[in-house]
Amino acid sequence: MSTVTWIKCKTDNCYLVSDGKDAFLVDTGSAVSYDKALEECSKYNMKLIVLTHTHFDHAENAAKLSKHFGIPVACHEADVELFESFDKQPMESYGIVGKVVLGTSLKVLRQTKVEKPDNLIFIKDGDDLSAYGFDAKIIGLPGHTKGSVGVDVEGKYLIVGDELDNWISPATGHLYNDLDAIRKSAGKIDGLGERTIYYGHGKPTGNRFKHF
Repeated sequence: MSTVTWIKCKTDNCYLVSDGKDAFLVDTGSAVSYDKALEECSKYNMKLIVLTHTHFDHAENAAKLSKHFGIPVACHEADVELFESFDKQPMESYGIVGKVVLGTSLKVLRQTKVEKPDNLIFIKDGDDLSAYGFDAKIIGLPGHTKGSVGVDVEGKYLIVGDELDNWISPATGHLYNDLDAIRKSAGKIDGLGERTIYYGHGKPTGNRFKHF
């Protein structure tokens, strides 16, 4: 049986999925949270890093942690272009919360280049992580970015990156590259039934959120 440990990294979240000995990390936080992520990961035999998407606040520590632990970094192939430039997939927003977050984030998103990990592997919807010792499956959740994914752990815990957010209350992610796609991904999450939802931003909740 696996547990999910919530690592609060400033305004960002990353998560350790562990069986008590082995673990994999979902998202890595930004550079200012490297020491915290390293400290938590060092408690386990690390197997893998999974990126829900490759924006800096989720992926900036990926290359460094990968080298430290000698483990691969998994992401969707469609998001590899974001290592080169955030502007490869421009963002839009909805609502007051979304406009505020996007307005305060755009400058740093454009100025922060995320190092592409050397040990990069690709994941897609339906892939499972049994080869790493875990009952966990990759769920394709495009919309926030083209290659956004979630991780469904044992059909009980769902880590969703920024496809949903909980800045103020649980909702469809306020920032998106493709509005139609993020709406469909929100519907896909809803259709999975009862889960504990772990967000890229905000505290975990049950599988109930406001659809946009």
